[in-house]
Amino acid sequence: MSRPVEIIRHDIRKALAEKPDGMLEALADRFEVSLGVVLACLPVENARAVCGEHFIAVLEDIAEWGDVTFITHNADAVIEVSGPLPKGRMGHGMYNLQHGESGLAGHLRPERCAAIWFVERPFMGVSTMSVQFINLDGRAMFKIYVGRDEERNLCADQVSRFERLKHHYPDLPV
Repeated sequence: MSRPVEIIRHDIRKALAEKPDGMLEALADRFEVSLGVVLACLPVENARAVCGEHFIAVLEDIAEWGDVTFITHNADAVIEVSGPLPKGRMGHGMYNLQHGESGLAGHLRPERCAAIWFVERPFMGVSTMSVQFINLDGRAMFKIYVGRDEERNLCADQVSRFERLKHHYPDLPV
């Protein structure tokens, strides 16, 4: 017999309060829910969702930020690429990232993006800011983290851009 959703969400919120810098995917696995459900349980001051229809516009903005960290995460690997996000363009039904300085390239399906989450939270004791693209299944397509300077502080210019972009689009009810 499955547990009611509100009880699961309550338990996730409790786990987040006990370990606010833990791995969100681990909570999703533990509670047998999607990452999207876990993101929706974060305190409102830590996470804000906008509609996935802004996928291309958000990526185009981030492509102007400078060095960021692009992460894709599944059960078998966590892949990180640091450097500027390459510009992209639509072609053959995909948003195609052009080869850039970072070596990152690829073909993305914007129509599969249900939500874009702007997340500010500690991770392993370090402050982080990320833009997380969540697909129609509630799983992460990928995440883009604000870059860091030589002292490992979040890049001030990117923090400003993150905050501006986070508030540029209407909230997505979750």
